[in-house]
Amino acid sequence: MPLPLAAVRHGRDEATAALPAVLAVCLCLAGLANAQSAIESAGCCLADVPRTTATVAIDGILDEPAWRDALVLELTTETSPRENLPATVQTHAYLLEDGARLLIAFDARDPDPAEIRAYLRDRDTAFDDDFVGVVIDTFNDERRAFEFFVNALGVQMDLTNDDVNKKEDASWDAIWDSAGRINDNGYVVEMAIPFTQLRFSSNAGQQTWGIDVLRFRPRADRARISNNPLERGRNCYLCQLGEIQGFAGIEPGRDLEVVPSLVVSRLDERPDPLTGPLRHGDVKTEFGANIRWGITPDITANLALNPDFSQVEADVPQLAVNNQFELFFPESRPFFLEGADFFSTPINAVFTRNVADPDIGAKLTGRSGNHTFGVFAAEDDKTNLLFPGALTSDTESLAETNQVFVGRYSRGFGAASTVGGLVTSRSGGDYESRLAGIDGRYRISDRHNLRFQFLTSQTQYATSVAEEFEQPLGEFSGDAINLRYGYTSRDWFANVVHQRFDPGFRADLGFLPRVDIEETTTHIERIWHGTETDRWNRFAVGGNAGRVERTDGQLLNTFANTFFAIHGPLQSVLRMTVAQRKQFWDGQLYDARNFFMNAYIQPRGGLNLSLFIRLGNQVDFTNSRLGEEVRIAPTVDWNVSSHLLLRLRHTSLRLDAQRGEKIFDAQLSDVRLTWQFNVRSFLRLTVQRQRVSRNLALYDDPDTDARSLDVGAQLLYSYKVNPQTVFFLGYSDNHRDDDDLSSLTQTDRTVFMKLSYAWTP
Repeated sequence: MPLPLAAVRHGRDEATAALPAVLAVCLCLAGLANAQSAIESAGCCLADVPRTTATVAIDGILDEPAWRDALVLELTTETSPRENLPATVQTHAYLLEDGARLLIAFDARDPDPAEIRAYLRDRDTAFDDDFVGVVIDTFNDERRAFEFFVNALGVQMDLTNDDVNKKEDASWDAIWDSAGRINDNGYVVEMAIPFTQLRFSSNAGQQTWGIDVLRFRPRADRARISNNPLERGRNCYLCQLGEIQGFAGIEPGRDLEVVPSLVVSRLDERPDPLTGPLRHGDVKTEFGANIRWGITPDITANLALNPDFSQVEADVPQLAVNNQFELFFPESRPFFLEGADFFSTPINAVFTRNVADPDIGAKLTGRSGNHTFGVFAAEDDKTNLLFPGALTSDTESLAETNQVFVGRYSRGFGAASTVGGLVTSRSGGDYESRLAGIDGRYRISDRHNLRFQFLTSQTQYATSVAEEFEQPLGEFSGDAINLRYGYTSRDWFANVVHQRFDPGFRADLGFLPRVDIEETTTHIERIWHGTETDRWNRFAVGGNAGRVERTDGQLLNTFANTFFAIHGPLQSVLRMTVAQRKQFWDGQLYDARNFFMNAYIQPRGGLNLSLFIRLGNQVDFTNSRLGEEVRIAPTVDWNVSSHLLLRLRHTSLRLDAQRGEKIFDAQLSDVRLTWQFNVRSFLRLTVQRQRVSRNLALYDDPDTDARSLDVGAQLLYSYKVNPQTVFFLGYSDNHRDDDDLSSLTQTDRTVFMKLSYAWTP
């Protein structure tokens, strides 16, 4: 095995290097043939990634001679839960590049290979397993990075890391190769990442990238092992990466990717009233194409023609009972997911799920030096509207065409600080919505940072829509502002947030269900870290408080919470919160007290259990009274075998009047059973059930159903060569029972097939 080289850590004091400085300089000047044997964190030279012309098979076996010439990084430091202490297992990472791909191999040794936790899964779902990977800051500007991980059986996980907004996004998908094998000494993983899947500076010469090489080893604790120490309490992660250099003259080629798609479906529906027969729908055949073009190494264009924006997977359901505001469901469509972080701001002003049924979509995203930009436009056949308010929100979907435009620009300066702007526009017929504003983040130091955003909007609804949903007639406008101060240290965390949304402010291309408010919240937390002799890893005590007023001064909410949280053995987490609050509703201010508990544990490999409990007072928004709520939500993720996965999500909610009578009882279950044939294909059965029973004696509305039962099922087969070359075949149906029906009645059924192929010239 080649001698290890620990990459020089960016921003470290050279006086802490393992070798004396004089010796380090001599080694650097000597130009030794094998760089991996020359330096042990000397602090004077960047680690060079060698180029190879040899063929390397990505098969999980380190038998090619090329790996002998690779840069070797030894993962020597456990950063969590133990704080920068020597790793208890041995891991080496080998890095090469061949002019077109970054090649990485891991030799992850384990004293007991039988205890390695690895299961066949769909991509982006193996984060509880043993896995290894790399974080790459290709611009080396400490703002944004790509993450590539692979579990011990070769399952891929890729993400983007937005260190400015503190977001990791697993929805981004790249096309790359990987393989993993468990052996007698542990496991081996090989990865090949095409440069065409990355963004980097347009530079014909040598590149310098930030890098963190990682191994995650879940046992009683989930050990995070790295080639870089990680200083707790700094408000930046990418600023702590090591550096590699090389890649001279790398070219993305034409970087043209064309993904034609075919979708065939048939929907059978039972019209209202549901007592009629189920009507057979027509077979619909739709052809489309997604085109991705890397104009330069750091600018990418996407075009979607007659795109298939339908969702294949069913959303995880949420209880739509006794809610003030509309529920949020995340975006899952590939066209909008790529580069989504380019449009992220503190106020959620861009929520692409509002672009419901476009005929064509175009997007341009990129970076040039400190400049980052993103633009997308679409022609949408459906207009989804969210009408926000101080106390409630409402939605409507109109069969009317609209044109969508979003533009985002930001400029980096200083130490990971940014300033930028956002504009959005949506218009069609008598409807028009425009928004514009500026935002920024100023990193004062590693401990302190400030963020702000100011937006202004102009909106006009069609007269019929404005009258039906009690919106202003004609054109109206409003402003929004968000201010945040954050403090982070090893043992303390605190923030203060103030925001205001005018009554006339609208973010119709975002998700903002509440306006006409002014809100201030504070949070403070004291943290203790366990030592090697403690059974717990982390303990925290803190509190948060807030006040929300309508812009006319009416108090809407106050809250004051006290909590503690402890991380212990078996990767367990227990958090308990006691809350006291006031809530305004229907002209009355209610006093409420609540108790919350969140618990998580992994009693053995492949079995994750969690439980959420909420007890105490809750306003009955339908009948304007204070009630007593019991909400219990357990979840189970159980890998019955390396191929079979059972996932259960359940919510039980009961609200009683204060004299003890039941107001309603609701039960929601989502059960998913997946047989994973291999890393590329699976068969999944999903069953979703929601039952609600109400005590009509306590309801003011005589048209309320005393009972309702909704049951849906989906059977889905998936085969993925890569994220774009896919085949789906599925069947789904829905059933309903309520006061008007005598039994469970099928309301609809759908059969669908989707085929797409990623073609690169």
